[in-house]
Formats: sequence, C-alpha cells, structure tokens
Amino acid sequence: MTTFRENSTHSQANKLTLAEILEIFAAGQLPLKFTAYDGSTAGPEDAALGLDLKTPRGTTYLATAPGDLGLARAYVSGDLEPHGVHPGDPYPLLCALAEKMDFKRPPARVLANIVRSIGIEHLKPIAPPPQEALPRWRRMVEGLRHSRVRDAEAIHHHYDVSNTFYEWVLGPSMTYTCACYPDADATLEQAQENKYRLVFDKLRLQPGDRLLDVGCGWGAMVRYAARQGVRAIGVTLSREQAAWAQKAIAEEGLSDLAEVRHGDYRDVAESGFDAVSSIGLTEHIGVHNYPSYFGFLKSKLRVGGLLLNHCITRHDNRSGAAAGGFIDRYVFPDGELTGSGRIITEVQDVGLEVLHEENLRHHYAMTLRDWCANLVEHWDEAVAEVGLPTAKVWGLYMAGSRLGFETNVIQLHQVLAVKLDENGHDGGLPLRPWWQP
Repeated sequence: MTTFRENSTHSQANKLTLAEILEIFAAGQLPLKFTAYDGSTAGPEDAALGLDLKTPRGTTYLATAPGDLGLARAYVSGDLEPHGVHPGDPYPLLCALAEKMDFKRPPARVLANIVRSIGIEHLKPIAPPPQEALPRWRRMVEGLRHSRVRDAEAIHHHYDVSNTFYEWVLGPSMTYTCACYPDADATLEQAQENKYRLVFDKLRLQPGDRLLDVGCGWGAMVRYAARQGVRAIGVTLSREQAAWAQKAIAEEGLSDLAEVRHGDYRDVAESGFDAVSSIGLTEHIGVHNYPSYFGFLKSKLRVGGLLLNHCITRHDNRSGAAAGGFIDRYVFPDGELTGSGRIITEVQDVGLEVLHEENLRHHYAMTLRDWCANLVEHWDEAVAEVGLPTAKVWGLYMAGSRLGFETNVIQLHQVLAVKLDENGHDGGLPLRPWWQP
C-alpha cells in the first residue's frame, strides 16, 4: 500500500499518485480503502468501506469542483464507485467520511506538485452529468430567482421525476415531508399518519371548517382533513403531484370536500379560511420573500384562524441561506434555508402571534432512514423507472440529509401562529396546548 509518509521525499520531486494526493488532503487519516485507475491505493486494506476512482473524467470532476459538487458529479456519472454500501443508502460511507476525515489544504509547494501530478488537462471544467440543473447564473434566463416561472421550473426538476418512483420511496402515504414517530418502533406509515393528526389537532380543525394547504404535494394533508369532514383546498406547482392527488381524491370518494389545484399558491383567490397549513413549502420560497409569503397566508385567514408552518431550517440564524452545490444543482434548485428564529421573526412581523414551536429533527432523520430502506427494497424497479444516475442522486441525497439531521446541521421546525383582530384578540382560543404530542 502506498503511503504519503513513506514516499514524501520522492513525491515532492516526482509525480504523485492519486492515492498519495488523497492522503495529503486527508492528512493520512483514511477510514476507508481508496483505489484509483492509476493502480494506487490508500487506506486500510481490510476496510469494509471503500471508494474506487475509475476514470480520468472522475479526476476532472473532483479537481474542477472541490467539495460535495465534484464528488456528486463523479459518483452520479459512475466515475467514482463506493464499496460496502448500497447505492440506495450510502449512509455508513457518508458517516465514515464525516466522522473520521478532516481535509486540509496542503502547503503551497505541495499543492503545486499536486497540480503538476494531476495534469493541466484535468483542471479544465467539462460538462457535468445530464441530471445536473443549470448553475444559478444560467437560471436567470428562465426568470428572476423565485419568480413564478423559475419557481415552477425548480419544482418540476425535483417533484416531476416519476409518481411511480415516489410511490416506491415514500410508501403508501405519498408524503414527502418529515413524519412524527409516536414511538421508536412505529412504522413510516404510522408516523406519517401521526404527523397529519398532529397538524390537524394543532390547527383545531372541526367538521365543516375550511383548510388551505399550500404546497400540498400529493394531497395527503388535504385528504386527511377531508376524511375528518373538513373542506380542504390544496395547491401545488407540480403537475404530476396534482394529477396523482386528484385521482386519489376521486378514488377515496372525497371530491365533495377535497380539492387539489395545479398552480401557484399566490393564485388562490378564496379567503376566510379557518386554518392554513404550509408543510414543506417554505424551503422553496426564498428568504427575502418571507414577508410577502407570510403576509399572503395571513390574508387567507379569518380572525382567530391558525397557521401551521412546517419546514426544514438551519441550526442557527447566521448561516447563509443558499444550499450547497450538490443540493442546489441536483436536488432543490433555488432552495434556501434559514434558522427557526428568522421564521418566527417573519411570522411575527406580519402581525401573526406565534403560539408554539417545536423541533422535530430527530423524526426527520428517522423518516429519511425509512425512505432509504424503501429505495433499497425497490432499487431495481427504481433504476428501471428513472435510470441509475437519478436513483443514485436520491440515495445520496436522502442518506446525506439523514446525517445532517442527526448531527444538527439542519433541523425541522413546526411554528403555530394565530391571526388576531385589531385589538389583539385571538378569537377565543383555549389554553395551550390543546393537542396531544
């Protein structure tokens, strides 16, 4: 096995192998076995986990986009192959990389030798895999950031993959948001049902009430509310989601109470709703649009009406809102996250009173665990449906997100608020909490 320490003098003066270059950046701390097409290896020979850099194109991806974007390009294109994990759930490999590797920038002289060893041809950017969205500056052609046209395109990129694919990954509930597990042994379906029960109860909905669910996905919240006798309208920018939801509503005999529209939430003309739920939409809105977003939701409520906002957040209120390269280019184009403090501030600043908030980040880690298990179970069918590169993107994205929730890089917050009258009255709400956890 080649090691940088054993060959440091030789390596400074001569061409470095790819394994030596990796060991330099990893300061010799490799928890997995690395092999490369140039025949070099690094890391423990008996390691259960490993990475194989198979092609020169993979080197170009890694060299021209350091960090998660370059790794994703090499992995999605098949130029970087993991060992010891299933592509539908590479969580153990990501844990090993996150917990035991700390990449360091080498000294200038060593860095210069690395550049010479890689070769100038690998420092010229090449076309990314076709699954990658355009960079942000190129998306300007499709409209300003978070304009209606550009938002619709971003939603299409992520949600119009394939309803069949989502059925395999999400399970029968077709719910692509954090579940709420009543106990550690609960199934994914039990946890999703419990989540909708929790939202429903927090909103104090009763038969005959009216609910607006913005960013309704495949209509699970709308159908849950309708089954309890609530008149519910959902809206989604995804044509595929809307078609699936409309069919499910008809099959369940809920058409008298439930409706899902394909369109922009800003086109909802009705008002006076008893409650508004926003479950997993705020991430797509854009932080600078929060005032108009929460102002619009407030305008849809009657006095005493309740808003439940459920969204992924940063772990603090200082980090930048924009997503990292992999998430922005492969998963959620134009997605933005901020801290729960910013969410609460914006809700309060439009005049709503915040009644309650809670963090469900551990529940989202468990949700992602179960989605990955579903993808592994249906891997062959998923690959046949959407192609191997796209299926790999989803396994990587979900496993990486699970790790992010477990390590408090990201969180999931529910914020409950009420619309007051001009005198600060809340319509006679009971003492909180009126719901069961």
